[in-house]
Amino acid sequence: MATINVNGQDIEVDEEGYLVDLSQWTPEIGEAMAKMDDCELTDAHWEVINFLREYYDEYQIAPAVRVLTKAIGKKLGKDKGNSKYLYELFPYGPAKQACKYAGLPKPTGCV
Repeated sequence: MATINVNGQDIEVDEEGYLVDLSQWTPEIGEAMAKMDDCELTDAHWEVINFLREYYDEYQIAPAVRVLTKAIGKKLGKDKGNSKYLYELFPYGPAKQACKYAGLPKPTGCV
């Protein structure tokens, strides 16, 4: 199993970089994962990441991109609940990349 080192602690990740133990997630781990992808997390990124963590807490599932887009639109407004905006933040796939940084499992239906 692969690991990433955050603040001197080795954190287990799967072959795609998702946390093995979701309870280990911290914002610092999200930042470290983003840095590995050459991504600097802004407040806009954190808004989506925090939304995903709340969604997962409520439904116990990481949403696929279509569900994510619709749910963000309802909660954060139409200007943020669209694919163009989300792909600008997370070019490797809004659901897939954001869930990884949020310490959540890979969304169902993502390849």
